[in-house]
Amino acid sequence: MGFHVSARQGRHQPNPEMNMIPLIDVMLVLVIIFMVTAPLMTHAVKLNLPKANSQTNTVVADTLSFSIQAGGELFLNKQPISWADLGPRLEQAAGAAPQPEVHIRADENAPYKHVATLLSQASAAGLSRIGFVTDPQR
Repeated sequence: MGFHVSARQGRHQPNPEMNMIPLIDVMLVLVIIFMVTAPLMTHAVKLNLPKANSQTNTVVADTLSFSIQAGGELFLNKQPISWADLGPRLEQAAGAAPQPEVHIRADENAPYKHVATLLSQASAAGLSRIGFVTDPQR
């Protein structure tokens, strides 16, 4: 707040106007500081890295394709398999590295208990990559 001399009374009275000059000076100093320090914040270490030819190690997981017919018959990769042999086969597949994907194709008229049995045995064996295969809409 500034003071000014009143012409009538000749004494100092408070001036209700804000003095903007100190505020502008502070802002200009801050702008200059940021302009100087900003390029210093982005430093990088320059390295000459060696050149090498290498191929990525891509391991493709096997796929176990199960099919369940309407009558409850079970097929593994288009080969018939009994429901009693399902558990040991899934445990054997779960021990492989990487674990195979399990694809389930079930007839729309197949009882759901067969699908649920297959899902529970695959989960109990430790297989986690399970998917359902369907036909696109006709």
